[in-house]
Amino acid sequence: MSTTLPVAMEHKATRRASVFRDLVALTKPSIVLMTLLTAGWGLGIAPQSTSWSVILACLLGTALSVGSANAFNMWLERDVDKLMTRTRLRPLPDGRLQPVVALVFAIVTGAASIVVLAIWVNTLTTVLSTLAIVVYAAVYTPMKRVSSAALPVGAIAGAMPPLLGWTAATNQLSAPGLLLFGVLFVWQLPHFLAISMFRKAEYERAGIRIVPVVYGDGPTRWLIVLTTLGLLIVSAALAATDAVGVVYLGIAVLMGVAGSALALRGLGRTVDPGWPRRYFFATLGYLPALAFGMFLDALLR
Repeated sequence: MSTTLPVAMEHKATRRASVFRDLVALTKPSIVLMTLLTAGWGLGIAPQSTSWSVILACLLGTALSVGSANAFNMWLERDVDKLMTRTRLRPLPDGRLQPVVALVFAIVTGAASIVVLAIWVNTLTTVLSTLAIVVYAAVYTPMKRVSSAALPVGAIAGAMPPLLGWTAATNQLSAPGLLLFGVLFVWQLPHFLAISMFRKAEYERAGIRIVPVVYGDGPTRWLIVLTTLGLLIVSAALAATDAVGVVYLGIAVLMGVAGSALALRGLGRTVDPGWPRRYFFATLGYLPALAFGMFLDALLR
């Protein structure tokens, strides 16, 4: 009896830790961290100082909002995730969590994000954050099985964090915040088009209507080039607002030109099969580079 009780308690503790890890996995922590970085863009370039309470509430509310949207996404796509190598070991398709637990978690985190932003930030930020959850969960996620146009729809929700940071600091929709939104919106397009190329077979097997499946690899390569050039333009345009300076502009142009050159390599007659994967990994450095430019400009100012 004396040994059985500690063993049972240890088992329960281990089980609770496992459930906690699986709940955190539902939020897609790496995406949450990236959105916190981009929310920091809006907070960082705002013209007026922002109190620490608003900053912390904005970051917490944004993290909860993104985590909720991702949890809803995983709950809705638990059947599809079983069919894809990169997702079949997620908590729901692997059977480690019950669907009802994931659904309750998504609802609770979403509600918590609304409460935090409404009480400690402002109404505009709360509305935009809630809209992002609705668009991502209720429009983008089911639309993926119907139309390749789901990509820009999902990018609307994905681009919201920097705008949330801006509205948290300024309580208004204005050019710098909207351009930050535009940068992240456009960045997602070539980034996810590249993923869809080297994961094409998996998406097709799962019934997801991505661009390469619907239109083929050739048009997808051209779309990557066009959206990469668009990213260069919208990133550089932010400097015209005086919210950032020449350091940011230089880094934005450098990254945009380099990205465009890499994108153009995908248009050759004999395209290296590894090009989409290399392009995808190259895009991962783009957002931190812009953040570094904003930081340096802030120090110089």
